[in-house]
Amino acid sequence: MTEFDRLKRGNGWVDLTFVERERTPREIIEVGIQLHIAGISLSNTKQFLERLGVERSRTAIHNWVQKTDVQPSSDAEPNHIAVDETVIQLNAERHWLYAAVDPATNEFLHVRLFQTRTTDRTLLFLRELSEKIPVEQATFLVDAAHHLKDALTRLGFRFQVRRHGNRNAVERVFREIKRRTSSFSNTFSHVKLPTAESWLQTFAVWWNHC
Repeated sequence: MTEFDRLKRGNGWVDLTFVERERTPREIIEVGIQLHIAGISLSNTKQFLERLGVERSRTAIHNWVQKTDVQPSSDAEPNHIAVDETVIQLNAERHWLYAAVDPATNEFLHVRLFQTRTTDRTLLFLRELSEKIPVEQATFLVDAAHHLKDALTRLGFRFQVRRHGNRNAVERVFREIKRRTSSFSNTFSHVKLPTAESWLQTFAVWWNHC
């Protein structure tokens, strides 16, 4: 499926109630958000909107993404949940993107960005996930990382250590995130953690919808 096809299918993918306070038409805002989430820089998104006859600053487009303030949601009750983390660079510092993915659909179930990768952060992530979807009967698919195994054991959740098979679902979506952020060299520059996390969560919702 081409990126254009994904954009065409995106109508209604996110709540745009904040548009009532904007002077820009809802359809233009949605296109602007989707273009930037798809990995197009703010400057190029601005130029694209100008070709549609709408002039908005890079700051305005950035603010549209931040105002969505969303997290992926699902009614799924998956039998397996793949959990992993990957490095996301914020300016000169390494941060850790945690993601839970349904390997049957490749959909995000939960996404968080943390400054550290510890058992305590993993416990927080898993508790938040368990508040969103039923996980008691699910089997978590993880690698051999101690913080993942320790957190799951403390919570009493079932898990299997896998390096291939269904667990690769989370690796696939991580590769897609890295591809989409290649326009800014896999680095969020001059932004704080909440801003980067908001972009990543919005990407997850858009990915699930498309």
